[in-house]
Amino acid sequence: MPRFVLLEHTGHPEDPTGRHFDLLLEEPAACQTWRLAEIPVAGGLAVAAERLPPHRLAWLDTEAAEVSGGRGFARRVASGHYDMLGPTSADEVLAMSVRLTGQTLTGRLRLSPTATGWAAALSTEAVAGG
Repeated sequence: MPRFVLLEHTGHPEDPTGRHFDLLLEEPAACQTWRLAEIPVAGGLAVAAERLPPHRLAWLDTEAAEVSGGRGFARRVASGHYDMLGPTSADEVLAMSVRLTGQTLTGRLRLSPTATGWAAALSTEAVAGG
């Protein structure tokens, strides 16, 4: 089962808030990655998200580290495994859902395109097969 991590990323020079969260979903060659404004809360409001270029697989095993190029510091705040619920295309026109299974972050996460980027919403709704 593929892994996920959620990293708290601080000190990025282009981040006006000074902090965001990077969600990484393991794939064979690299991690699909989204920048989240906040950690999604099950049943809460969707949080702003931005699709980022793929990140290195090494981040899946990193607890905390400086980000190269003077782009701040990242530390793991959640990890576990995920199941892709659909669609499997990385096409930014399509929404996707994954089932996250971790100690501190569990539920169905839906990543949906919006007029200004992406939104991430977490629910605890039952998922067939899980």
